[in-house]
Amino acid sequence: MPPDTATPGASAPTRTDPRLERVATWFEALTPAALADLASIYADDARFKDPFNEVQGTAAIRRVFEHMYVALREPRFVVREHFGAGNEAFIAWEFLFRFRRGDDAVQCVRGATHLKFGPDGRIVLHRDYWDAAEELYEKLPAVGSLMRWLKRRVAG
Repeated sequence: MPPDTATPGASAPTRTDPRLERVATWFEALTPAALADLASIYADDARFKDPFNEVQGTAAIRRVFEHMYVALREPRFVVREHFGAGNEAFIAWEFLFRFRRGDDAVQCVRGATHLKFGPDGRIVLHRDYWDAAEELYEKLPAVGSLMRWLKRRVAG
């Protein structure tokens, strides 16, 4: 946004915030072993919400990520874009994985995360936004055909 149209007192978006760079790098390099560093990324009482989970605290957040490694094969995040202003940030990502059973193809879920940072630079709020119906349910072997049929029926 040009300087003359910026909202007075508003922080300009940035892509070089060290907190955001650290988080984006951590997500792209995430492995089960990296979950040991979770407390350096998330505040002790951080809140996490996605289409399937709503939890608070690092122990509960860790369980969400641990379940991801149990339920899926080769899950990983690719950060496509990120920006922040003040203590808030957004990350656009692709989540790549393979199902444990059935189709061996790499699946891709696209979404975004809204983050809020606390005074110490750790995440206090993590809110994922993605369309579970379109991005995941349609990829499931049994449910997918039903979801695609319903989508066609609703569309006319």
